[in-house]
Amino acid sequence: MRERLTEEVKTAMRAGDKSRLSTLRLIQAAIKDRDIANRGAGKEAATDDEIAQLLAKMVKQREDSAKAFDDGARPELAAKEREEIVVIRDFMPKQMDEAETDAAIRAAIAETGAAGVKDMGKVMAALREKYAGQMDFGRASGVVKGLLG
Repeated sequence: MRERLTEEVKTAMRAGDKSRLSTLRLIQAAIKDRDIANRGAGKEAATDDEIAQLLAKMVKQREDSAKAFDDGARPELAAKEREEIVVIRDFMPKQMDEAETDAAIRAAIAETGAAGVKDMGKVMAALREKYAGQMDFGRASGVVKGLLG
């Protein structure tokens, strides 16, 4: 993923695409920050799964910002946030659709042996481990709660 990101930065620089280049550099900076944090904790550089989680977090932040800008009557800033979301999503794994998500949740419940809402943390941890960056965990949390409740 890092190599692809580096190549995309070079391509954006050659093409003079300043907005894409800016977003790509933001992604690189976030990855570098994660690498530094990992080093401080005695771990190695961020894995592709950690990077996927990081990208999902970046998308969520931009979605929240775009909504806030829309609410504040600042459509030009909301549009910029949405442009960044498109660039970030290019690097994320394919998102699971609703049927795939439900099947994965049911499988995780079976694997963990979850019996009630008190086991929700185990199920969510298993889902995050397997499907980082591929699943909307906010929505998944509601489905897990509904199935265990």
